[in-house]
Amino acid sequence: MDDAATEVPDAPPPGHLPGGSRLPRIAPLPEDRWDARVRRLLATAPRDPGGRVPNIFTTLARHPDLYARFMPFGGQLLREGLLPGRIRELLILRTAHNTGAAYEWGRHLPLAEAAGVPAADVRRITQGPDAVGWTDLECHLLRAADQLHRDARISTVTWEALASYYEEAELIEITMLIGQYHMLAFFLNSVGVQLEPGFDRTGTGKGARADG
Repeated sequence: MDDAATEVPDAPPPGHLPGGSRLPRIAPLPEDRWDARVRRLLATAPRDPGGRVPNIFTTLARHPDLYARFMPFGGQLLREGLLPGRIRELLILRTAHNTGAAYEWGRHLPLAEAAGVPAADVRRITQGPDAVGWTDLECHLLRAADQLHRDARISTVTWEALASYYEEAELIEITMLIGQYHMLAFFLNSVGVQLEPGFDRTGTGKGARADG
């Protein structure tokens, strides 16, 4: 089964990264240190209630050149992509589960709900593509997420199954979307970006990082 290969080591103690380092390794850039360019960049960032800029953006803004180039790409996949919102969020949440990315998981649960992913499907995401209740297409999509996580490629069988549903551009987007959220998980987990209060961090599985 594809899910067997997604196990990751036990989570570190709360407030620590593997090796005992305190979280975060790189703190969000405080507002009193935003220069004119950072203010311009963050002016268009999504806001939480109360106007707070999420930690992912204020941390990434410490590298403004990268931030400026990353945001259009991420925004294209998140808001302007070819995949329906439900499919997009299933793939993102499965990737967050596979990588133990609690920040990614917590921030995308509300987006998944808004895209029509019910709580029962969220629970099934943690069980993988062989859980009872998925459509055939959803099984193939979740299997693709697991195969990319494990093997860095989609198997021939899974690719051919997906190609019976999707055109070439959509197939490209599936691989890029999953890869994008792997990259974000590497950043979030390694830097130790902490999930804001009020977001659910549960569901990322055995390896979920306690604070990032």
